Amino acid sequence: MDKQKNDGKLIVSVLMVCFAVAIGVMIFALCRPNDKKSAEFTQPPFESTAQYGKPEVSENLGYSSPNRDDMSYDFAVCGNVTMEGDKAMVYLTNIEGNNAWIKLRVFDEQGNMLGETGLIKPNEYVKYVTLSKTLEVGTKIKLKIMGYEPHTYYSAGAASLNTQIGGQIDQ
Repeated sequence: MDKQKNDGKLIVSVLMVCFAVAIGVMIFALCRPNDKKSAEFTQPPFESTAQYGKPEVSENLGYSSPNRDDMSYDFAVCGNVTMEGDKAMVYLTNIEGNNAWIKLRVFDEQGNMLGETGLIKPNEYVKYVTLSKTLEVGTKIKLKIMGYEPHTYYSAGAASLNTQIGGQIDQ
């Protein structure tokens, strides 16, 4: 009988220790500081090569404003993107009168970003975007144009255009 009583006390003691350890682990997990830092938004810089006004662009570059009614801003860009070394000629233009800052990113077919501009204010344009590598004629790319509300940097929407690198164009 004493053996059963001692075994019962031992089982109760072991269970109490396990319960205390479990409570201690839960308290530690709930009270420890969160080491994970949330990703902070970094304001994109303005494009240092942006030029004021509207560019004079060769008709061969397919320069147009592919805007939709549901977009809150207008832009123009070359549909026939050509390369000069590691620079893609895009003539990204933020149309005068817009209430958004815009930027452009260039992606390859696998979705890898190859280059991007800084922010462009209304009535400014950027002729080139520098890429991480030189692309051959016929290489498929995606141009992603993103709009930002001035000062708050909230999204004003985005548009993507699929195109490819074209041949050299006389400017």
